[in-house]
Amino acid sequence: MLPPLLLLLTVFGPISMDLYLPALPALTAELGAATSVAQLTVTACLVGLALGQLVAGPLSDRFGRRGILLVGVAAYVVTSVLCALSPTVETLVAARFVQGLAGGVGIVIATAAGRDVYSGGALIRFYGRLTVIGGFAAVVGPLLGGLLSTWVDWRGLFVFLAAVGAAILTVVALAFPETLPAQRRVPGGLRQTVRDYRTLLTDRAFLGALLNQGFLYAALFAYLAGATFVLQDGYGLSPQWYAAAFGLNSAGFMTAGWVAGRLAERWSVPGTLAIGVVATGLGAAALLLAGLAAVPLWVVVAALFTLASGVAVSSPPATTLALAGYPRTAGTASSLLGMVRFGFGGVAAPLVGVAGAAAILPLGVVTSVAVLLAAASCLLLRRRPVTAADRTARPVVVEI
Repeated sequence: MLPPLLLLLTVFGPISMDLYLPALPALTAELGAATSVAQLTVTACLVGLALGQLVAGPLSDRFGRRGILLVGVAAYVVTSVLCALSPTVETLVAARFVQGLAGGVGIVIATAAGRDVYSGGALIRFYGRLTVIGGFAAVVGPLLGGLLSTWVDWRGLFVFLAAVGAAILTVVALAFPETLPAQRRVPGGLRQTVRDYRTLLTDRAFLGALLNQGFLYAALFAYLAGATFVLQDGYGLSPQWYAAAFGLNSAGFMTAGWVAGRLAERWSVPGTLAIGVVATGLGAAALLLAGLAAVPLWVVVAALFTLASGVAVSSPPATTLALAGYPRTAGTASSLLGMVRFGFGGVAAPLVGVAGAAAILPLGVVTSVAVLLAAASCLLLRRRPVTAADRTARPVVVEI
């Protein structure tokens, strides 16, 4: 059951972010909050997801994956209940931050445990599947939230998240094995963690893959933050047609992630990454053109589709390049990768509204600059020398 369990853990981030969005206006009205303050419940979760991975990754390298995962999922259940019981928006923002911290544990453990048990082509395919499941959860989250909102209020949505977490906790407790044996764990405390971070951040190949994903996910989060206003307020799409456009782009994201895993395995990992960067760049350039001159709606939709698909193509090969050389510190490496993806995305998302919610030019500028920086980061990529520690830490290969 390990492969589906690892894939299941990746839903924490998207479903925590997206499920309650349809009820955000009702939440704002009931708690008497300003819209900008209510939107902090999204930002708080995003920041928590980034920091949670940064903490959980090194801890799992030292103490093993299973125990850290059980603590994280249990904390997710408790904080989801606290979100449902929050009497004020300030309490909800704080609870959402802690919920994000706990949710980040599942994401980083899924990535690191995959590195524990897979290598070669199986590792690339696994990261392709992670991308697909993440895209699927991003599609299902808002749709499921909208459906549940017909029967329950926003508090009920958080109760549902707690129930989902409790179900995952039960399955993990019964069926998740320890994927990092004691002899492959990293000894030491904070000082060792700092040394591991220094080792990773001074490796050109790791740093190149890390920055590449950070900037590409900045473009993706800018799209997620700005597209709803551009398409609905700027082009007059109804919520239903916007949902259809969002679903189309997410379907492209899932398909591209699956194809990228196969392409990287059978052809070239760096080549597949380059294709992803180019595709994202084409989408960003089209958005920039749309901000400078009037273009039909289909051009903007096609640009968003190409941008999202390009990011999905880049994810499996970049993750493989970042983690392949570090079997003993896969948790620490995964935590940095996840933190940068969410952190850069959190910084980029507010920038698309600097000229008004419906203005498309800031979206085009932010995504274009992000892709240029992602392409420049690829210059850091080079073959990493194999260390003695890497030779002695051989993972067990499990085919999916």
